[in-house]
Amino acid sequence: MKQYDFLIVGSGLYGAVFAHEAKKRGKKCLVIDKRAHKGGNVYCENVDGINVHKYGAHIFHTNDSAIWNYVNSFVEFNRYTNSPVAVYKGDLYNLPFNMNTFYQLWKVKTPAEAQHIIQEQVSSLNIKAPANLEEQALSLVGTDIYERLIKGYTEKQWGRKATELPAFIIKRLPVRFTYDNNYFNDKYQGIPVGGYNKLIDGLLEGIEVKLGCDYFEDKAYFDSLADKLVFTGKIDEFFDYRFGFLEYRSLRFEHERLEIANFQGNAVVNYTEREVPYTRIIEHKHFEFGTQKHTVITREFPKEWKGQSDEPYYPINDEKNTKIFGQYKQLAEECHQVIFGGRLAEYRYYDMHQVIGSCLKEVSRTFDL
Repeated sequence: MKQYDFLIVGSGLYGAVFAHEAKKRGKKCLVIDKRAHKGGNVYCENVDGINVHKYGAHIFHTNDSAIWNYVNSFVEFNRYTNSPVAVYKGDLYNLPFNMNTFYQLWKVKTPAEAQHIIQEQVSSLNIKAPANLEEQALSLVGTDIYERLIKGYTEKQWGRKATELPAFIIKRLPVRFTYDNNYFNDKYQGIPVGGYNKLIDGLLEGIEVKLGCDYFEDKAYFDSLADKLVFTGKIDEFFDYRFGFLEYRSLRFEHERLEIANFQGNAVVNYTEREVPYTRIIEHKHFEFGTQKHTVITREFPKEWKGQSDEPYYPINDEKNTKIFGQYKQLAEECHQVIFGGRLAEYRYYDMHQVIGSCLKEVSRTFDL
């Protein structure tokens, strides 16, 4: 008989939710993580009372009342509403594209006026079958919005010209003809009061967690500890890159503490010019309505992913990578003692509520069917 029922590799949302649900069902779990902290990419570092999102801004939003109630059972969420601002050549614009944005662009005050300008610009381009991202975006919102608020930001994010990116990346663009700066349409939205660490700590309460443990450095030993494995890391690494590397976009963060109370007046400010090297500046205290005398900001720089030295953030779900992932997925389905879950193991971009939903479905399959 083995020491644990489940070895869970990774203490991010997927691993933490699975561990919590398994423990509720009387199972003994060991969670390991190669980082020096729990929580994966939702981890927050407390800087004199400000919870700094170390791996980029995480804003919880969902339409699923069951998932909203689930996370709130561990920690209270505040009423934060994401209303980013974009900067282009010194001018400010509200996001997502809405009547405030259109007034800033064209001084129009009615939906009809804004719709007329967009339709006029789109019609003049005469794009019948968009061949790339640039043409797709232009065919949806016209030239002004594209040039000022999409082109530079997108090219920085992907590290390629918009004409070299596939059209499917922008299937649609949210355009609202109301004066509404709320970025998300979801019914529920907020940030955990006291940061995401409280959510992770609640999920992992009473569960053995070992940090600084790299599963691949002693795979045979770790496998010997438990009857089943829950793996939340990179699926291609698990199979020793048998079919080649899956590709990602990565990020670099520059965190800076400033001895002023308020740097930019908003949690998220995007910089949409190609010439500005970062895509956005996050001011973390505004996520929790902080009143500290200091502040912490983070500049976010997209970058090429260069293997193990870089953190994999955004899967590149193009045709080539989708084909490679399909081969790994087939192998994964043959590993009956291993559960593959989460952003890296499923090679897809997940919002937080989607990670939790995916895990709870797997929990139901594993224990309740």
